[in-house]
Parts: sequence; C-alpha cells; structure tokens
Amino acid sequence: MAKQFPGFTEDHTRFIAEQHIFFVATAAPTGRVNLSPKGRDAMRVLGPNRLVWLNLTGSGNETAAHLLESPRMTVMWCSFTTRPLILRAYGTARTIHNGAEDWEALYAHFPDQPGARQIYDLTVDLVQTSCGYAVPFMDYQEPRDTLQTWAETKGPKGVAAYWEERNTTSLDGRPTGI
Repeated sequence: MAKQFPGFTEDHTRFIAEQHIFFVATAAPTGRVNLSPKGRDAMRVLGPNRLVWLNLTGSGNETAAHLLESPRMTVMWCSFTTRPLILRAYGTARTIHNGAEDWEALYAHFPDQPGARQIYDLTVDLVQTSCGYAVPFMDYQEPRDTLQTWAETKGPKGVAAYWEERNTTSLDGRPTGI
C-alpha cells in the first residue's frame, strides 16, 4: 500500500543515500515528458522538504527546458536489493546554472565533477512510498566512469562547446537557459 508523507523522514534520507541510481521526470505544458536515469554522487537531501542534485553534461537537456515553462518535477528511487521499496518525491524545482549567484554554495555539497552543468533545487511537497515487490533484484558493480573520462578529455572549453552545440534546446525546440 502506498503511504504519503509531507516530507522526507530520516528513514527516507538513509534509503536515498544507499541508492546508486535515481530517476527524474519533468514535462512542459505540451510536448514530450522526459524521464532520465541519474547516477554518480549527485544527490543531497538538505532537509525534509528540500533536495538538490547535480546535473552532469548529457546528450540532452530536457529538464532545464521543461522547468523554464513548468517547475513540476518528480524524483524516484527504487531498491534493487533486499528491501522492496519505491520512493517518490514530488515538488517544484528551479535550475541553477554554473556561474549563477548561488552555484558555489550549492556545488559545495558535491565532490568536484567535470562537466557539471546545472544544479536542480527541488522543494518537496509530497513524498510517497510504495512496495516495490515487482522490482527485480540486481547487483551493483561499480559506477561507470565513461562520462567523467569524456568530460576530462574535452576539458572545460570543449564541454562548453558541446553545451552550445547540443544542450541549448530540448527535443521539442524549447530553450534550456544555456
């Protein structure tokens, strides 16, 4: 049975810290809904109703585009180990681009990662748990280093050029704020 909470409990925060992957969903008022898997050490719960996550360079930039039109965001974690649990956080988010006024203060919560593109700051208004009984067991091996190696090889100027070429508009042609 699903249970709702007004914010994260200590148990939720511990569960989040144990996960190696999370999923983010956003949508503009029209067009495609985006659902993206995220990994690495890129998520911090800053309080019962606030979490931030570091967005690294990727092939698309849908989340940034969607949030310019509609701040709705859902973040989901699911356990692939012994504890059957799905956890979702619903709320409104804002995009902080590298170089923005509060970038440094929020970026300080994360290890330095090449290709850091944005930070998303989510104000959580509902947390929901559900059973996860149908989620398969899966063994975690290690983080993938491909994106980090790619960003290190490109260097800051190469990553910025990639953003300009590939990350300024969404799939639906919406601006991303880069």
